[in-house]
Amino acid sequence: MAAVDFSFDIVSKADMMEVKNAVGQADKELANRYDLKGTKCEILHEKDDITLIADDEFRMEQLKDIVFSKMIKRGIDARQLEWGKVEPGAGISIKLKLILKQGIPQDKAKALTKQIRDKGLKVQAQIQGEEVRVSSKSKDDLQKAITFVKSLDLEFPVDFINFR
Repeated sequence: MAAVDFSFDIVSKADMMEVKNAVGQADKELANRYDLKGTKCEILHEKDDITLIADDEFRMEQLKDIVFSKMIKRGIDARQLEWGKVEPGAGISIKLKLILKQGIPQDKAKALTKQIRDKGLKVQAQIQGEEVRVSSKSKDDLQKAITFVKSLDLEFPVDFINFR
């Protein structure tokens, strides 16, 4: 980056601390819900994986609603949550995986860099793994790029980090 002085990265990440807090709150609500007492309903959280376990489809929907509402309240974007398929669990229970989408997929990153280039701003956008680095000689151009990206209707939430 010899000629280029300023840059920032566009990322798509869920705040894992907030995810943990949301799951904790959902667990508390689950424990206090009278209609779910004595059922097999539970929420398992390991690293990036969240698994919901329930007795039947009806209770699974209730469990999904509880977890989803807690995630939204904690500021986790709905576009980062991907529900898997309902699978048979142990005994007569069913389970459902909740996948947290982290990073910008390659095809979406390519489309994003193309949109930035097509806008005609004096910035360079390049894909670096699961993020996009935008660089320029002018901080003003970077600010315009951020404003432009915020105005786009993307399939994933974005954050702007490492502004330097």
